[in-house]
Amino acid sequence: MSPYLLAIITTIASASPLVIFAYLWQIKEWRIDRLREHLRSEGALRQLFGIYRPAILIIFGILGFYGFLPDWIIITIVGYLAVSILQLLLNKHPKPVWTKKAITLVTTALILTLISSLPYKQQTSNYHLVFIPLLQPLFLMVSAILWSPIDKVLKRRIMNRAKKIRSNRKDLVVIGITGSVGKTTTKELLKHLLEEMNVISTPEHVNTEMGVSGWISSKLPKSPEAKVMIVEMGAYREGEISLLCKITEPTIGVVSFVGTQHIGLFGSQEALMNAKAELIESLPSDGHAFLNADSELCAQLKDRAPCHTTLVSTGGPSDIEAFDIEETSHGIEFLHKEIRFFVPIHGTHNVTNVLLAIAVASHLGMNLEDIANKLSNYRPAMHTFAIRKDESIIILDDTHNASPASFKAAITWAKSQPFEHKTLLTSGLIELGTSQDHVHKELGALSKGVFNRIVFLNRKRAYAFEDGYEKDVEIFSKTITSIPNDSLLVCVGRMSQSTIQSMIPAS
Repeated sequence: MSPYLLAIITTIASASPLVIFAYLWQIKEWRIDRLREHLRSEGALRQLFGIYRPAILIIFGILGFYGFLPDWIIITIVGYLAVSILQLLLNKHPKPVWTKKAITLVTTALILTLISSLPYKQQTSNYHLVFIPLLQPLFLMVSAILWSPIDKVLKRRIMNRAKKIRSNRKDLVVIGITGSVGKTTTKELLKHLLEEMNVISTPEHVNTEMGVSGWISSKLPKSPEAKVMIVEMGAYREGEISLLCKITEPTIGVVSFVGTQHIGLFGSQEALMNAKAELIESLPSDGHAFLNADSELCAQLKDRAPCHTTLVSTGGPSDIEAFDIEETSHGIEFLHKEIRFFVPIHGTHNVTNVLLAIAVASHLGMNLEDIANKLSNYRPAMHTFAIRKDESIIILDDTHNASPASFKAAITWAKSQPFEHKTLLTSGLIELGTSQDHVHKELGALSKGVFNRIVFLNRKRAYAFEDGYEKDVEIFSKTITSIPNDSLLVCVGRMSQSTIQSMIPAS
């Protein structure tokens, strides 16, 4: 076989693992730290290649190196791997969203693969070709390094443009919202309350400096009538919220909760608190900070605010407090300043998010009666502690962005529900660092006596959960049995809707 044709076949054989790795890296926003934490917790080989393929390829490669395998066997193996391109073409495995960056990096990695597969002088064997598919993570990272200078220039240009567009709107009230959990719910509640003020807010999953900058550049120039802009702010290390604040110049800051989400990236809860504090510290002296006093670390941020602060709580010293909290079949109810509030969302942990929204809306001039009426018509975001019915099954869908706090809230909520059979379907939690096993063991202990059945999407996280649950849990597979009719299904953590649907009994 022509060595050049063999190089092309090898490149084709490498496309599948390359695309899978690009997909994983993209959902981690092309960040090495988040990718490293993900692969550490999930297992790099299992995520990218499976278990057996790398072992077989390495064995064949070593045998080929020492001349124990004829060249035609090596060629056959590479040819067999090339058939995996059919999975890619038939959409049988994940692939990245084909943005300009994804196309550039993947194309460059394929070129590096082709070059590495070409014959060199005095080459007598093709044994090295079986290693090429295993090197795709390296090739994609080299590709990212090669393009990084241009990438940095483009990022700086996008952020500077967004900053200029924002600074030209001195009349704009900018509300920055951050927190380990609850920031999306608080953002959506505020967006609903303030809609008559011509409010615009960052869309789902847009909360990083690049995402927000791109959104501002496209959205704000087209919204001259906007009076309020709500920006959700996420962070995976210190300094990122500070950068977001330099771009958006918030005048109001809201911190919903300080917990342990992404602590594996921050390294400590103190570093996590410092990151959230960057929003409060960036506010002007005539700005206003709103904090959840039910979260001890969150309440401590009051001492770091250069402006007036308002604390909300469900039981303790605060400026705005909820009393007589009740969970009903249709949502949550509570009393505040002799006004009964009803909000069609579930989970009493959401009361503080509602209180934060009430506090900000009041600060911007809405009266409590109007706020209460408006909240009664709120429609919750999908996949964020959302309740729905599918035939006879009640589903709690908290698959948007689960955290230890929201996971515990889901268990507490399930415990209060009058169902004979309750099932927990979960992918577990990620980016918890060294506390991952401890957190999952604690969640398992809390689930004892609540759920009849536990189904995990990930075996590795299930081990620690089983220690706390003190029973075996199931691992999800294509042959999983459905749950009984007239039962409760609690879904926590990232998963597809098709995965949830596979647990529902056929009608």
